Amino acid sequence: MPIKATASSKTSKSAKTTRTTKATKAKGSTSRRKTTAKKVPKIFVLDTSVILYDHNSIMNFDEHDVAIPITVLEELDEFKKGSDTKNYEARQFIRLLDRKAGEQNINDWISLNGGTKGSFKVVMDTRGQGEDAQQIFGAGKNDHKILNAALNLASTEADRKVILVTKDINLRLKAKALNITAEDYETGKIKDVAQLYSGKTNVDDFDQDLIDNLYKKKSLPIDKVQKAYPSFQKLNNHFYILKASKSSTLSFYNAHLETLDQIEKKSFYGIKPRNAEQAFALHAIANPEVKLVTLSGVAGTGKTLLALAGALEQRREFKQIYLARPIVPLSNKDIGFLPGDMKAKINPYMQPLWDNLKFIKNQFKEQDKEYKQIDEMVNSEKLLVTPLAYIRGRSLSNVIFIVDEAQNLTPHEVKTIITRAGENAKFIFTGDVNQIDTPYLDEQSNGLSYLIDKIKGNKLFAHVLLEKGERSELANLANELL
Repeated sequence: MPIKATASSKTSKSAKTTRTTKATKAKGSTSRRKTTAKKVPKIFVLDTSVILYDHNSIMNFDEHDVAIPITVLEELDEFKKGSDTKNYEARQFIRLLDRKAGEQNINDWISLNGGTKGSFKVVMDTRGQGEDAQQIFGAGKNDHKILNAALNLASTEADRKVILVTKDINLRLKAKALNITAEDYETGKIKDVAQLYSGKTNVDDFDQDLIDNLYKKKSLPIDKVQKAYPSFQKLNNHFYILKASKSSTLSFYNAHLETLDQIEKKSFYGIKPRNAEQAFALHAIANPEVKLVTLSGVAGTGKTLLALAGALEQRREFKQIYLARPIVPLSNKDIGFLPGDMKAKINPYMQPLWDNLKFIKNQFKEQDKEYKQIDEMVNSEKLLVTPLAYIRGRSLSNVIFIVDEAQNLTPHEVKTIITRAGENAKFIFTGDVNQIDTPYLDEQSNGLSYLIDKIKGNKLFAHVLLEKGERSELANLANELL
């Protein structure tokens, strides 16, 4: 009996365990089905503008799938020739797609990275199936074929969310009119331009004794400062306007010596700083420990002039001074439409740089050595004005490289420029993040905003936001009221 009872008990327990296990498995299976249902990969349809912005964009959608309309490949074929950044991006994307596809049929879903990423395919059918963008908006336009590709995917992949990704605002609006979810490409975008790092802090009610010591010693250990003023926030190469009851001073946190140093307003090649921010900018440019400087601000704040004056002041420390700016074609026409040789073609774009150089020259008389030195530097190409298109592949050592209007660059272009830095190279980027001249960039996605946001706080980097216009009363009036 005991044995039977034990056997019966075991059987009962076994049956109970089996039922529990089955129930658990069933529950687990249901749970897995629910989880799987929640994690159905989305399909992102990429527009040409996204690829020209970032050729590696196809790899930035995590586990989701990416569709490329055949129309996009046709447009990239038109862009692949040339030396501009968009030509480079087009070529790199085509090569990337070719490597990923291998011998497989690009009409089918192909894994991007062995399972850790989603898959991609080329959508061949851009004719309207049901709703037709070409009938609604007009035939013969590539944008409408791309919209049809998204519509077709939404129809054939009804259980999945299809999202058009484009940097073309107008295309996003048309997509929404067709009930297609449309988004901007977010990689490389900063969250809030209003909170973009300014590089400087106003400190009120600062300790008077510390300011007195700064005037005497010119430098104080940061731990002494924080002991007397516990709320003082240090940040590498950050600038401060310190105000106490009786006096005030300008200073910055020296990241290499871990000291708070006083800044004095100094003249650089005839250019004197007219406000605290301009003094900060010239200090950053002249600081040998800082290899990367960004200056941002509205028109007339002196960004380009300060960069150029600071570079000329250090002419003996570097073999060459490069002045460059991105060429934004006039009326959407390529530079090739302009008459003359390459020098004649780029001159209209580079004229603001020459104007600033001329302004510095005019601080001196024609017989002054400084005046003659500038002419000699230009003639000997120690000071060289050049378009950015020719920088790729070069290694720049012993140079100061000034990039004007940097807000018209993509984050990838900025990275390309900085990675050219060799030994004893210094890069200065200037621009106004609110004045974008290229169609697929904005305040959040341009290269200057991206650079400031990503590099802030680094020991090799300093940034200054110039806020006060110094060009003229009239220019200030226009900035404030128009």
